[in-house]
Amino acid sequence: MKKLRVAVLFGGRSGEHEVSLVSATSVIENLDKDKYEILPIGITKEGKWISGQESLGLLKAGNAPKESNALIPPEPADLSTSSNDASSQLGHIDVVFPVLHGPYGEDGTIQGFLELTGLPYAGCGVLGSAVSMDKVMQKKVIESEGIKQTPYIWFWSKEWNDRKDEIINELSLSYPVFVKPPNMGSSVGISKADNKDELIGAVEEAIQYDRKVIIEQGVKGARELEVSVLGNRNPKASVVGEIIPSNEFYDYDAKYVDGKTDEKIPAEISDKVSKQIQDMAIKTYKALDGEGMARVDFLLSEDGEIYLNEMNTIPGFTSISMYPKLWQASGLSYKEILDELIKLAIERAKEKAQLKVSYQPKKEWYSD
Repeated sequence: MKKLRVAVLFGGRSGEHEVSLVSATSVIENLDKDKYEILPIGITKEGKWISGQESLGLLKAGNAPKESNALIPPEPADLSTSSNDASSQLGHIDVVFPVLHGPYGEDGTIQGFLELTGLPYAGCGVLGSAVSMDKVMQKKVIESEGIKQTPYIWFWSKEWNDRKDEIINELSLSYPVFVKPPNMGSSVGISKADNKDELIGAVEEAIQYDRKVIIEQGVKGARELEVSVLGNRNPKASVVGEIIPSNEFYDYDAKYVDGKTDEKIPAEISDKVSKQIQDMAIKTYKALDGEGMARVDFLLSEDGEIYLNEMNTIPGFTSISMYPKLWQASGLSYKEILDELIKLAIERAKEKAQLKVSYQPKKEWYSD
């Protein structure tokens, strides 16, 4: 059987560059070498594309070449016959597997580029990625679907210096609140504020990462529950897991640094609540045009209310990440998850190939 050639994209220009490298390590290690030929392609923090088996190690060590040695042409083409020297070095690619967290990887930008190439790629498409990445837009879509979420406000970062007192005085939420840069992931730039002074500090932190700021109502005694979703038009939800953070909430350090965060898989909740959360996860996934994969996060209050927290379209794939762990607890091995994501990518590409997308304007539109 001919092996599929899978290009794994990792690194990137976002603040989650290092997390991406760890996720990519796990993906590359777990892709079935009997089925796939793996082409690692790293993207440096400066945006240079570096290919080759040593690229992951070079990015981890901070020793990547200063100039790109890889290029995927932004046009539907067989890369093996491209006249471009850099792309010829890459050779033919069957599927692209992006493991790029955060901006320039999870926000629809790389997905739009890959649409131009015509190459199948794993994960959500342009629309689902873009809307899900911008948590303000995500919340607006969720509101229209009637999915329960916590109250929030948002404003442009530029407004903060001019309207700081006005924003604080008109804040309709009660403490504690959570302050976030809407277009980041991995809890980068997120802070909890229990009073006005902490709120000011939290906003000052968030505006370093984004052009927008979102402030969300905290939920007293909330339990953090997560579901992994897999599929295109007929997605399935994993068992529900619970995160028990080592810090006051599931921040960056609790996720990746101190190693003390615990989880319960499956979560110790009733079958009824578990089914409600799984159904909400699927509804959210469909509302946000999810494809391939996503992790959907929830808050369960002390009085049993379920709130959607957010959906992440390229969830962590590290050895300690919840996305693969939840599916493993649901009966899919890490290798089987990757197999399914590649299968889903090819299925979507075949569906799109059958569409008539050529632009053929009517003569009367442009004739005098």
